[in-house]
Amino acid sequence: MRIIVFGFRPRTKQRRSVVAALSRCTRPARLWDLYAFTCAPSKFKGTNPRIRLLSEYFRLLGKGSYHASSRTIEDRTFCLSNEWWRVSGVNSNYTMCPTYPFSFIVPKSISDEEVLQASTFRARCRLPVISWCHPGTGAVLARSSQPLVGLMMNTRSNADEKLVAALCTQTAGGRGPRRKLYIADARPRKNALANGAMGGGSESSSNYFQSEIVFFGIDNIHAMRDSFARLRDYVDTHGATSSDGMSSFLRNGGWTWGGGNLSSMSASVSTLGDSGWLIHVQSVLAGSAWIAARVALESSSVLVHCSDGWDRTTQLVSLASLLLDPYYRTFNGFQALVEKDWLAFGHPFSDRMGMPTISGNSNATPELSRQSSSGNISTSPMRSSSSTPASGSSHAQTSNNCSPIFLQWVDCVSQLLRMYPFAFEFSSAFLVDFLDCMLSCRFGNFLCNSEKERHQASVSDACGCLWVYLAELRVSEGSFHVHYNLFYDPLKHDGSLLPPAAALAPTLWPQFHLRWACPSEAQAGELEAQCRSMAKRYSEMKKTKEVAERKAKDITASMESLTAELQKEKQLSCAAMDLSKRASRENAAIKRAIQSLGCKINFSSNSDYALEIGSTPDEIQQKFSSSPSRRDPDGNWQGEEKSDLSVSISLLADDAISNNPISRACGTQCPLRTREGGCKWPDGCCAQLGSQFVGLKANFDAFDRLSIYDCYFGSE
Repeated sequence: MRIIVFGFRPRTKQRRSVVAALSRCTRPARLWDLYAFTCAPSKFKGTNPRIRLLSEYFRLLGKGSYHASSRTIEDRTFCLSNEWWRVSGVNSNYTMCPTYPFSFIVPKSISDEEVLQASTFRARCRLPVISWCHPGTGAVLARSSQPLVGLMMNTRSNADEKLVAALCTQTAGGRGPRRKLYIADARPRKNALANGAMGGGSESSSNYFQSEIVFFGIDNIHAMRDSFARLRDYVDTHGATSSDGMSSFLRNGGWTWGGGNLSSMSASVSTLGDSGWLIHVQSVLAGSAWIAARVALESSSVLVHCSDGWDRTTQLVSLASLLLDPYYRTFNGFQALVEKDWLAFGHPFSDRMGMPTISGNSNATPELSRQSSSGNISTSPMRSSSSTPASGSSHAQTSNNCSPIFLQWVDCVSQLLRMYPFAFEFSSAFLVDFLDCMLSCRFGNFLCNSEKERHQASVSDACGCLWVYLAELRVSEGSFHVHYNLFYDPLKHDGSLLPPAAALAPTLWPQFHLRWACPSEAQAGELEAQCRSMAKRYSEMKKTKEVAERKAKDITASMESLTAELQKEKQLSCAAMDLSKRASRENAAIKRAIQSLGCKINFSSNSDYALEIGSTPDEIQQKFSSSPSRRDPDGNWQGEEKSDLSVSISLLADDAISNNPISRACGTQCPLRTREGGCKWPDGCCAQLGSQFVGLKANFDAFDRLSIYDCYFGSE
């Protein structure tokens, strides 16, 4: 949809060389001259497309647990089957049909010999094969080319009729009636009859069991090419920014808008309808919706074909599969759908895009030539628009096989995306980038005309893979990449999409059709971009909230741990206080016990002790005073003797007791001394009075005189 005009000054010598360079670069003569082969080795390497095709076959047959590999292809162990269908490898060398894939799905009841016989009755040997099968009902979408019935439409083939009849399996696991078969001919009826003169034609319902023939009336590739060229000229002429640099409001004095005349303005706008593009898009959408409804609502099988079975047939079958199977509305499913129905089944991309094939031939007529539809470009900035196609020779029309068939199909997908915004994982921006990558010649996926040619040219090994490139683009920004549909909800449309006829009213695809001529008006995704930005910020805030919640949870756990530790410390403190109180009671009991021996203990604030010992009131009291002890030169403890009889009481460490002569004397004289030299009461206290020892260890006679009213270890 982009038109670039080169202007040269008169008598400029470089004109011919520039034109020659442009022609050489835009239309190389050989396949190997394309950018995909001449550029440096691409980092976007993909897997073997034949392996991906087998993986899709296994999914359709309910054998998703099987994994295809190169060894599977070499050993031909890919021929799996289910109750109704099987994968056939009869075309593994492309000898039966060079435009069909190396393997395809056929009814299980049909042998490979019958497949070979049936292929001779169809144009280009493109026999009826299964493109999609319903996993529950067993209904199928099948595709083929036109039958070779001849001008009188009386030629028949038993093998072809048996193969087509095998598509009508019984409905309820072999116990119900056989399902109905619809044969959908994409061509107008008159075109099908005209092809009979060249040996082709259409089926007769009387020759095929329980069948009904339906004609969709979709025009051929030449009508689509001319229609798209007129659409492009209309958008360029009436756009805000045209190829000649003039706005449609100023062109021809405003006459493109009728010069203020309402009827003229209406006639000008009707030029869009005269292009026929939207009518063609609606025809493809309506035909696909009709096919999907027959399969989903009636559990009927549908065989679709046109003349050769690779243009209109592919459009209808792939679009109907997209409506029936939610898997094809995801990124992976969309890739599988395009590779199966468009690439594997031989849509001639090189011919339709005007690119060279493996044989080195290319179309002589430029693709979608501007001059072919709306006249020559005027040398004057002022030019008039034309709503009618330029007349050309029939030979020139038939020799030019360029046509925007695949672009038209992607346009239909965008229309479905507009009608069902919650049903697709990908966005309209993804479809635009997908088309740009396909037309860029940067990747090898859409080169050549068939799987056989791409396999012979080793395209998958020599060129980069478009799917890998697009996947890496999405990885860069995650689920907020522009290729992701912000509103995708797989649960909202988890079944078939069956749009009613009233909903099949297409409009211009602004992101693609208007992006060059009307750049400001083409920002249809701006609101979606703002929603995506808001969703991204919401996701970031949600992640921040989750991080904060985790931190709060960690802090709560830490507080609980600290609380538990504090509780434990409190318990230990309470236990220590209980021990302290118990020790205090024991000290008080010991004090009373010592006092019961006739001793008094006075504690002063300077840690001095005063000990008074007496026996009875009738006896002479002896007073002793304890003062801080001092160490003699030998390291022994001695009390300072005063005028009165005094004794020094000291507390020693456990390791110092053995070196104390008093302790040794105590140990030898104490009756509680053990044979091993230890003490039976090591925690007791002793006092020395001259050469005698008094206290809990030595003076047991004093213990004997304790009153029965005295309490030693009890509580007060």
